[in-house]
Amino acid sequence: MPYPSQVNRETIVAQAWQLIEAEGADNLSLSKLAEQLGIKAPSLYRHVGSKAGLLQAINLYTSQALVARLNESAVLAIGDPNTQIAAIMHSYREFALTHPHTYVLAFTNHDDTLRPDEDVLEQLALPLQQLITAVSGPEKSLAALRGAMALAHGFVMLELQGQLRRGGDLAADFSTAVHAYLNGW
Repeated sequence: MPYPSQVNRETIVAQAWQLIEAEGADNLSLSKLAEQLGIKAPSLYRHVGSKAGLLQAINLYTSQALVARLNESAVLAIGDPNTQIAAIMHSYREFALTHPHTYVLAFTNHDDTLRPDEDVLEQLALPLQQLITAVSGPEKSLAALRGAMALAHGFVMLELQGQLRRGGDLAADFSTAVHAYLNGW
């Protein structure tokens, strides 16, 4: 069994993130996590403080991973602002569908103590902010940004919860919704 000093916060958070993706957030226990890391559960408290501290760190990790993915998408997207916005929104959906348990944990909790730092959450909007302004104009950019984020998050949540049941290709439907939204500006 490794010494607790050989386990760091980043390793703990990454392993907990994987455990949540495999089994869901409700099944996360510090004893199960410690067992997977090959340490005793009390050793975790030195690094994360409490289960709430661990969940907050996981939410930060999820938010940062999503920000990195959106920034990558923004850099790789070529074309006019509408094309770039659509690429970012598709990356958002792809991330959420690939990491459903940690996405839901990070973006649907109502406990302020579990939310990541506001600066990280603000970074979620940055890849879209300038592009949205180019499409909608500066006076309507905040409303347009909020609408784009609501469209992406709302569609993803309905999809993850199995609420879009009338058949069809959900990826194509998402594209149609994004393009309709952008053409409205």
